[in-house]
Amino acid sequence: MAEGILYFSNFADGRLYRQTEATAEPQPLTAMPSRPGDWRFADGIIDRRRNRWIGVHEDHAAEGEPVNAIVAVDLAHPGAEPGPMLVGGHDFFSSPRLSPDGRQLTWLAWDHPNMPWNGTTLYLAELDDAGAVVGDLSAIAGGPAESIFQPEWSPDGTYVLFVSDRSGWWNLHRFELATRALRPIVPMAAEFGQPQWTFGMSTYAFAEADRIVCTYSQAGLGKLAVIDLATETLRTLETPFTQFASVRASVDQVVFVAGAPSLPLSVIEFDLKSGQHRTLKKTTDILDRTGLRIADYLTTVEAVEFPTTGGNTAFGLFYPPHNPDYAGSADEKPPLLVKCHGGPTSAASSALSLGIQYWTSRGIAVLDVNYGGSTGFGRAYRERLDRNWGVVDVDDCINGGKFVIEQGLADAKRIVISGGSAGGYTTLAALVFRDFFQGGASHYGVSDVAALVRDTHKFESRYLDWLIGPYPEEEDLYRARSPLFHAERLSKPVIFFQGDEDAVVPQNQTEAMVAALRHSGKPVGYFLFSGEQHGFRQAANIKRALDAELYFYAIEVFGTGLTF
Repeated sequence: MAEGILYFSNFADGRLYRQTEATAEPQPLTAMPSRPGDWRFADGIIDRRRNRWIGVHEDHAAEGEPVNAIVAVDLAHPGAEPGPMLVGGHDFFSSPRLSPDGRQLTWLAWDHPNMPWNGTTLYLAELDDAGAVVGDLSAIAGGPAESIFQPEWSPDGTYVLFVSDRSGWWNLHRFELATRALRPIVPMAAEFGQPQWTFGMSTYAFAEADRIVCTYSQAGLGKLAVIDLATETLRTLETPFTQFASVRASVDQVVFVAGAPSLPLSVIEFDLKSGQHRTLKKTTDILDRTGLRIADYLTTVEAVEFPTTGGNTAFGLFYPPHNPDYAGSADEKPPLLVKCHGGPTSAASSALSLGIQYWTSRGIAVLDVNYGGSTGFGRAYRERLDRNWGVVDVDDCINGGKFVIEQGLADAKRIVISGGSAGGYTTLAALVFRDFFQGGASHYGVSDVAALVRDTHKFESRYLDWLIGPYPEEEDLYRARSPLFHAERLSKPVIFFQGDEDAVVPQNQTEAMVAALRHSGKPVGYFLFSGEQHGFRQAANIKRALDAELYFYAIEVFGTGLTF
């Protein structure tokens, strides 16, 4: 969106469009590719000086891997071929940003096998009057072992602000154009950046030339702050939220997406003068409905640290069971559900999860584990998963469960593990290769990791190089880490949930696991949902999966100690 005009890329035909309130139909800005969907556009900005759109273009027309570049699209001549190409020569690009006078362009680029949280380079180039890149490209920060996130120009165009993890933490840095000096802003053991899974992510914004509003996280929980750039001091703002994203700001107002354990993700407007906030839009209004008393059933959350393998520390979010209508007996400890998030380069969300509250309101404690490799705890913590997927994450889930049990907060004989996608892989790896959990649930979980390499999109096509090792050179290791090929070792009850349109984890992978368990006579459940893909979206199916998972645990793991 720029000046009231919406620009968007249409996946179905591969064209770039714009739409205004005055036009009933979107106007195509690019020609139709030779095959529908061969072109894709993203992360665009408007170059008003030259009346053009600048952004990332991905071309699927030729055989082989798609080609990425930063291109310009002439807004005065809609329907033309995308171009000219401004920058190419790398596998990936993001975050093109024009200086306020339109004479300089910055952008991020990276190459296989890196993901953007492994290593990116921040470039700077001069533009001539026509908008072409002139002279040599200047790499001003980053590289194969430094992750750069969200470059932005200062309002006066004298420096570029961005997030870098060169210190071991995603901290803000400032590059002065006049002196070519690079220095950190308010360095601290906190994360001001996030893993760049999508375009357009934003953890900070300029409110004024010498002031930004930013978010950062520590121990898995987020905070909102203001940084005075003149004095380089940070002031944390009081809010009820623990998770933030998509920050936009003006002089006195900041808008962002936020949530908390008892608050759903919402679009929030925050007044910088009064310190008051207003909710503009909620993802759910269930807490506001009269007569339901939903808020009475919400539990609290505690950020926990616990010892794990190799003398390290791992992290998680612990939710004790809570229901105002029922209480367990004094001599009974509750069951424990250990959750492992997807990604796996991601983190456990601290926003209200009705899925987690489903379990805690039924007398089951939940530990949402931020295993090694999770984001929000520094680069060294992320790198624990380097070639250790299926090992470190499993260790941390087991050690997290042990910690909760040792604290007297759960019953060691009633502990289960559950996760979806990459979290489903960790679940299956824990159940196949270890003997700690009493059962578990795999929601569209990966069981054959080599299949991800053989059939995936460009962005993640080399992700497994880092998580496990190069393929096919390390094919034996891939097989050793794949639960599918070791299903005979599975001796605990497992329930599987799968969508019949899942292109990431095809149903034949899940059904091979189910068949192996049935053949050996092990307790197994299997739900195949019609019309669902990689992640369930239909409310009825989500509810049915939760109810089925609880019922399965009650019958096969928890026994008669659970009433529902």
